[in-house]
Amino acid sequence: MPEGDTVHRTARRLDAVLAGATVTRFELRVPQAATVDLRGETVHGITARGKHLLHRIGEHTLHSHLKMEGEWHVYRRGERWRAPAFRARAVIGATAPDGVEWETVGFDLADITVVPTRDEETLIGYLGPDPLSDDWDPVEATRRLAADTRAVHVALQDQRNIAGFGNEYVNEILFVRGILPTTPANETDAAAIVDLGARMIRANRDRRDRTFTGDARRGRTTWVYGRDGRPCRRCGTLVRRGSLGADPTRERNVFWCPSCQR
Repeated sequence: MPEGDTVHRTARRLDAVLAGATVTRFELRVPQAATVDLRGETVHGITARGKHLLHRIGEHTLHSHLKMEGEWHVYRRGERWRAPAFRARAVIGATAPDGVEWETVGFDLADITVVPTRDEETLIGYLGPDPLSDDWDPVEATRRLAADTRAVHVALQDQRNIAGFGNEYVNEILFVRGILPTTPANETDAAAIVDLGARMIRANRDRRDRTFTGDARRGRTTWVYGRDGRPCRRCGTLVRRGSLGADPTRERNVFWCPSCQR
């Protein structure tokens, strides 16, 4: 599941091949941006903010979001794509300064938008601090979380509080902290939650396979996420499953141990 760590790894991989390159092919296969043509422009870099990807090309920024299924692939020009073409929403071909020709393809992307780079904040300005960004501000993240009166599971997933945490991270953070997901965020130790979450996502940033337990073997990477009906790894109590969301259209699966989380 793409969360902040996945998006930051994607940005780093794209930046490694595209930064400084000249765009030779630019196709956005979505109606709202299909006529945009940035061929001939220089790619200044690709960066991530929370779950958002930003390609800075010439004087414009291509914004995309991976949502649940999105991914970007990197190919040498002419290499066969590893996913069907009908799923491609963006194709960027570019010639690097060393002459190597690359093709990057975004499959199943969401929220594809192109804006002047000076207007980037209209797309991402609402986001809270990002623990994987150079300007990470744990004090501000703590302030936002501590002021939220909703269930902490909902508050932690609100990108306006902290950018980058998705459902898997939130379930695992709350288990490790021993907090029941329905507890109001303003009644928790917000600073401790923020610190733990930042350490978790940073530890996974450079891993190919995400783990929360320290064990990367298949089936052993999570404490509670996806483990409903199975024994808690700490106490043996059966892990439970429910749902929570800011509203009925945004409910997410919640996993918790009724003994370890109170």
